[in-house]
Amino acid sequence: MDTTTEFRKFSANLDSLEPIREFLTGLANKLGLDKSRTYKLCLAVDEIATNIINYGYLKSGITDGMIDVIVDSNKELLTVTLEDTAIPFNPFENKLPGEVDLALPLEERPIGGLGIMLAKENVDEFRYEFENGKNRNIFCVNLK
Repeated sequence: MDTTTEFRKFSANLDSLEPIREFLTGLANKLGLDKSRTYKLCLAVDEIATNIINYGYLKSGITDGMIDVIVDSNKELLTVTLEDTAIPFNPFENKLPGEVDLALPLEERPIGGLGIMLAKENVDEFRYEFENGKNRNIFCVNLK
């Protein structure tokens, strides 16, 4: 099956979130992904990219970080990979908010985990790997 790959490099700062969304939206539109699923994909990527920027780079004092956005697609699957060289961070090692946490008023909820939960719930598959000094957050959306 023929796979097409698109690649862009973005500065790891919050000003890059909109250009990342525009890049993904343009590709998703070309592939015929509907608006709802495109929005959900962008939301998932946005949440994880924000974590990479704020916690992987800025909190660790790295001000010149980069995020590579790699998009692979074929007739059946759209895969978006965020690749960075920030400090290793496996989102699955953190506790996600449960029903009890989510039922609490916003000011009483424990901090953290909501973005990761949103990422997992808004794509068909979300996974993480760390290899050769790089974090890879991988988002998959079925096109069929």
